[in-house]
Amino acid sequence: MRALYTASTGMAAQEMNVEVISNNIANMRTTGFKRQRAEFQDLLYQQLRRVGASSSDAGTVLPTGVDIGSGVKLVATPRVMSQGTVFPTEKTYDVAIRGEGYFKIELPDGTDAYTRDGSFEIDPNGQLVTADGYTISPGITVPNNALSVTISPVGEVQATIAGQTAPQNLGQLQLARFVNKSGLEAKGDNMFLETEASGAPLEDVPGAEGFGTLLQGYLEQANVNAVTEISDLIAAQRAYEMNSKVVSSADQMLQNTSQMLR
Repeated sequence: MRALYTASTGMAAQEMNVEVISNNIANMRTTGFKRQRAEFQDLLYQQLRRVGASSSDAGTVLPTGVDIGSGVKLVATPRVMSQGTVFPTEKTYDVAIRGEGYFKIELPDGTDAYTRDGSFEIDPNGQLVTADGYTISPGITVPNNALSVTISPVGEVQATIAGQTAPQNLGQLQLARFVNKSGLEAKGDNMFLETEASGAPLEDVPGAEGFGTLLQGYLEQANVNAVTEISDLIAAQRAYEMNSKVVSSADQMLQNTSQMLR
């Protein structure tokens, strides 16, 4: 019976939907995390009576047809790249992006990665790095005798040095943005990789046209809304239950049919 297979695709689709929702909920406290949503498409149809086909020798046509669907499939899990809430941390090297843009990170193999996670640290050489020790590009090195470091909204990094009245310029942070942000490949560790779908990165200083600004001492929270995720989870559970009910009903019908043939 076709209903068994059709309902099974619905159950599989809702299982994937729950997995996407569970990942969103699990990362509610992940800095810079962008939530995903599951998108579905219907599968092929069996045309028992094709709409528009000729219904007589006089040239009349069928105004409607008979199409039997074969279920549903998961087609994409795009990321919602909206701005997350920024919150204060009172930590010198925490930097949040307010608006468009990603920090450019140089991975150990030379590959460039991109992140919204601005929870930076200083390594033993004084370089500004990520929590995993990856270098920020372009590199910023903080002198050992720096008393304080300030990062302006436009990315200028300056340090107050003991014995000097004027602050010392340490470098300029840059941001990258993409034509299709949803086309970035999630690498894990709060990082994304460039793909053909995302397009090449466009780089400029914070505050430039089309780019966001920086907030020192702040971090961007995940853009996951707990209420939305829970309501989506309940809807997915109910859809799964209804599909499983169809399987049970189809099985009962097959059982009744088989008993009639005995």
